[in-house]
Formats: sequence, C-alpha cells, structure tokens
Amino acid sequence: MSYQQFAYLYDELMKDAPYQEWVEFVKDRCVKYHVEGTRLLDLACGTGELSVRLAQDGFQVTGVDLSEDMLAVAQAKAEENGLRIPFFQQNMADLEGQAEFDVIGILCDSLNYLQTEEEVRATFSSVIQHLSNKGIFLFDVHSIYKIEHLFINQTYASSEESVSFIWNSFAGESLNSVEHELSFFVLDEQTDKYDRFDELHFQRTYTVQQYSNWLVEAGFEVLEVSADFENSDPHSQSERIFFVARKHKESQL
Repeated sequence: MSYQQFAYLYDELMKDAPYQEWVEFVKDRCVKYHVEGTRLLDLACGTGELSVRLAQDGFQVTGVDLSEDMLAVAQAKAEENGLRIPFFQQNMADLEGQAEFDVIGILCDSLNYLQTEEEVRATFSSVIQHLSNKGIFLFDVHSIYKIEHLFINQTYASSEESVSFIWNSFAGESLNSVEHELSFFVLDEQTDKYDRFDELHFQRTYTVQQYSNWLVEAGFEVLEVSADFENSDPHSQSERIFFVARKHKESQL
C-alpha cells in the first residue's frame, strides 16, 4: 500500500476520534495560561482535520507534516472549507524557516510515532526555538498502560460498505512500543470488488517523568500534566497523557 492511498483512508480510520475535544483543550489552555496571540503551529498535522477546526475557531494556523500525501489531503480539506492554511513538508524534529508561534501543538498522539528518545528530545529542542516567550507548547501521548493493555495483542475491526479494516497490534522491539498492522478493504465501484491495502505503523511511549525531564532539559517549564481530557492527574489506568509547557524564564533571555 502506498502512503498516498493510506493518506486518503486515514480519515476513515479516525472518523470517531474526539477532534473537538482536542480543539477545546487547546482553547481552554490558551485562556488558562493567558496566551495573547493566535499564531498556532500544528505539528504532524496529518490530513489537516485539527488544522481546519482550529482555523475555523480563529487561530492563524500553520500545518507541518512529513508526508507529502497527507499534506495534499490537508490542503484540499482547507480549500473545501474556504480557508487559507499554509502547509509545509518538514520533520518536526528539525524545523527550518518557520516563524515564531504563540501556540505549538503535537496532538492526536503524533509524538508517539517518533522511534527513539533522541528524536523526541530533538523535537522539544526544535519546538522551543519557534515558541514565543509567552506562548505554550501542548502535546498528548499514549500512556504505557494503553500500549500494554489496550493495544498489544488486541484486534480492532470496522465493516462498512465502501471501506472496511482490520487492525492488529503487536509488541514492538523497543520498550513500551507497539506495531500496528492495518489491512484495508476498499470497494472499487467500477469492478464491484474490494482491493486490499496493508500498512504497518510503529508507536512508542515513555513515562511521564521522562517526558517531563526532556522538556526541562530543552528549556521548558512544565505547567501541567493531565489525563484523558478530564483535567485530572494521570493514574495507573489513564490512557492518554496531556502536557502543557512554556519557555522557562532562563530560556527567554
């Protein structure tokens, strides 16, 4: 399966994702931490679903993703909604030529697609170089509990008339990692037969303390850590961990 094909199937896979909750999370934290500007960088923006929603809510959004095909879908989606959103094909661990932003987000567990801790740390260092002094950096990741108990050795499936999929997850080679095997069955309306496309994805996570330490090392002050869109502290069975950080005063010099 080419990534171009997966890019167009991604929205089908994610159609039940709580996108509006991510939008509300961003808006709430902007109010809570008195963010004055609206310039927002959506890193690993994928097909642009959040970019479009955030732009519709008044943010001046810029989207960045590594996949040219994902960005093509995102651009078409923005145009369909009458929005002008600049999209760039870049690695979030090595941003170049970007301006300064009031909000930078890596949402929808996109950070978990980085395969090494060095890439995570490089991303934090890259982000802080493009964040305004009073801005905030937000991201969410899968918890170790979710990787171990809700992904590994689990199977998920969806059966629809035009697109169906089977999603199998297995333990990855690295600690706290998972490999997702995705098989899509897409109806070809001309032949009335289904074409099969396969895709393999890797995700890896770390402890809350590791993420917090790497943020501090990069020059951030960790403002809060919460779980599952509930504004509550993470616990042993939390599934999604949210971080909010800003530049430490010493990093603003």
